[in-house]
Amino acid sequence: MNAKRLRVAVIGAGASGIAAVKCCLDEDMDTTCFEKSDGIGGLWRFTEKAEDGRAGVYRTTVINSSKELLAYSTFPPPADFPNFMHHTKLHEYISLYANEYGLRQYIKLNTEVVSVSKANNFQETGRWVIAFKDSRRNEVEKDTFDAVLVCTGHHFHPNDPSPSIPGRQDFQGRVLHGHEYRDHRSFIDRRVIVVGLGNTGGDLAAELSRHADTLLLSTRRGSWVVNRIGYRGQPYDVQLNTRLIHYIMKVFPHSIANEVFEFVMNTRFDHEVYGLKPTHRILSQHPLVNDELPARIANGTVTVVPDITSFRKDGVVTSDGAYHDVDDVIFATGYKIKFPFLPDDVVSADDHNKLSNLYKHVFPLSLRENPSLAIIGNVQPLGGLMPIAEMQSRWATRVFKKSAFLPSYDAMLQECNLRNGILRKRYVDSGRHTIQVDYMECMDSVASEIGVQPNLLGIAVSNPRLFWKILTGPGTSYQYRIHGPGSWDGAISAIEEQSQRIAAGFTKSERKVRSRGCGKSITIQKQQRHISMRALLFVISLLIFYWGVV
Repeated sequence: MNAKRLRVAVIGAGASGIAAVKCCLDEDMDTTCFEKSDGIGGLWRFTEKAEDGRAGVYRTTVINSSKELLAYSTFPPPADFPNFMHHTKLHEYISLYANEYGLRQYIKLNTEVVSVSKANNFQETGRWVIAFKDSRRNEVEKDTFDAVLVCTGHHFHPNDPSPSIPGRQDFQGRVLHGHEYRDHRSFIDRRVIVVGLGNTGGDLAAELSRHADTLLLSTRRGSWVVNRIGYRGQPYDVQLNTRLIHYIMKVFPHSIANEVFEFVMNTRFDHEVYGLKPTHRILSQHPLVNDELPARIANGTVTVVPDITSFRKDGVVTSDGAYHDVDDVIFATGYKIKFPFLPDDVVSADDHNKLSNLYKHVFPLSLRENPSLAIIGNVQPLGGLMPIAEMQSRWATRVFKKSAFLPSYDAMLQECNLRNGILRKRYVDSGRHTIQVDYMECMDSVASEIGVQPNLLGIAVSNPRLFWKILTGPGTSYQYRIHGPGSWDGAISAIEEQSQRIAAGFTKSERKVRSRGCGKSITIQKQQRHISMRALLFVISLLIFYWGVV
């Protein structure tokens, strides 16, 4: 007699939610996805106006992770897509993925989840009651599910510190959060100050400096600035997120890594001269990814100033005592992590974004006896988020089916305490760093729970060429489909062709290569290889790999 199919609810149909639906279907689950808006894509679905309770992007947003590092593991991006996609291209990729696997039929659009609560017999069944309403009827309905995947992200509750700044009520200009920003048109010839030096703050400062009369960029602690384009014009994350770099980072202390990375960053421009150098080290903060900001500072269209200490009627005062006439203040100060539909005793965050304990950022320790709810994609990686969300979903669905099991409560608590201690020691005390993860380490950690980490020693013996690509190439999600549960026949080809898809994102020429995800063809230049150097590097990499894991 066949076992009963589990009924699983997925909350949110953004980039993480779409992956979660696919993973549920892979495990033959009866799946329903609830999406508040009228379309899929979440953060990457552009709207002309900001919507309460929904993440969004501005008109010119370009992603900070290159296409191969954010690709779903069974769906390489079209080869002719640019390496750093405009938000419309990323939304197109998500839509292509949903269409390829027929995911739309499982999604209830215009349906807001009001609450998620434990069923009366939760201790025995681990089931959940979800209350939801269709925005067109505004009638609350309820349904019961065996498990829940929460995929709402953390970019929809703006963190606005302006009410706490003295004189805010006297300021006669316009104050808004970066969440509300869509384009430059209402800021032409105005005096603007952008507060915050995260990715949004850097982008808005660079963009508005082309149109505003004055553009000030206010930062409390500065930031290290990373260019999207790295050595020889390749995407920076393709060069940094490799297994070889990962193993080297495990061997050498962070003090040495900080010196190396900071030296490299300062060869592009001297952060101290530009007024951006922070007091902390480069690995102690999520870096700012921006190609334009240094040039805008150099040509005088962006002026870096300290933190705002007070408002005046027609301007602001900064911590150095200087007064600045401004018309508009934009707070690019991040977001608060909230799960308004979940009970506080399941998972919650304080005012500093410190979450109640989640095992590997996914499973609430409060549900240790019934791990039937998982938080997906609630991390801030130094790399692509979408592969992490997909990996978390692969793990969670197998835990729901009891084909994978969590360790003891004490072991999970120890992992949480260890991780929190590492975060406190490494990163600046800030709400943006409470969910910080290193991409490769996070992927490997979750992959180990379901046995899908690539067997590098075995691959080195059976297929040295593939081993070399895995070790020194980008740590893409295809590596976790080579073997184990959910293995994919196209994984090796996807890895072998990823450098060609990267090249195709810039230009086209001689040899045709198939883009497996979307059936398109592109042409690329044939690259010459120096065989003796490859052999030498291969031996060195084996030694480093052995040193890093033994």
